[in-house]
Amino acid sequence: MRVHHLAFRTRDLARLERFYVGRLGLRVGKRSERSIWLRLGAGVLMLELAEPGEPTVPAGSLELVAFAVDPPRRRALEDALGEAVEARTEHTIYFRDPDGRRIAVSTHPLLGVD
Repeated sequence: MRVHHLAFRTRDLARLERFYVGRLGLRVGKRSERSIWLRLGAGVLMLELAEPGEPTVPAGSLELVAFAVDPPRRRALEDALGEAVEARTEHTIYFRDPDGRRIAVSTHPLLGVD
């Protein structure tokens, strides 16, 4: 089994697109009135317009999505994100997207995971 797609619901689709495309460098693969699909390796990150009344991301949640990157890209993102980086380890930096989701980019090897 592998990840097929992730779907992030938002009240502000344009703002989330600016973050994931403009700041993290993901590329748009497909666009519609209510969603933007971003290329994510063999999978897709779907940014979708939330319906009125949907709950928002819980403030301060430590649940996260971590994206694999190579060391030069991690360093470049850490520099670009600056003060937005809320934590770091030897291999991983942690930050929040505009909706408050905890996101990480990591170079940590997935040894022992088949």
